[in-house]
Amino acid sequence: MKMLIKEWFSKWEEGDFYHLPISENFKHTSPFGIIDGKNNYINLIESNKDKFLGYQFKIHDEIFGDNKACIRYTAIQGDFSLDVSEWYFVKGGLIEAIVAYYHIGEVRDERKLK
Repeated sequence: MKMLIKEWFSKWEEGDFYHLPISENFKHTSPFGIIDGKNNYINLIESNKDKFLGYQFKIHDEIFGDNKACIRYTAIQGDFSLDVSEWYFVKGGLIEAIVAYYHIGEVRDERKLK
């Protein structure tokens, strides 16, 4: 399991998104929405390479189970950084689903702490 997740991050750092260790039925859920299917995910990356590629990852925490893992990391691209927590779900030796948590915008006024 740990090697599979290391491969995931390695492929991203190399920019080799065509060989990510994901299943054909891969599903990615994030604050931006849900992407269903490996082909849809790869096509989205192809269309938005400037937003997806060129990252380095600083891993902060890792928890591994038999078929799932949770990783907390900082993604760094130039002067941009994003703190992320992700759950990875594995089936048949490939990543079947990822659920990602991160902040994507300003906090609404009614949600700000006083």
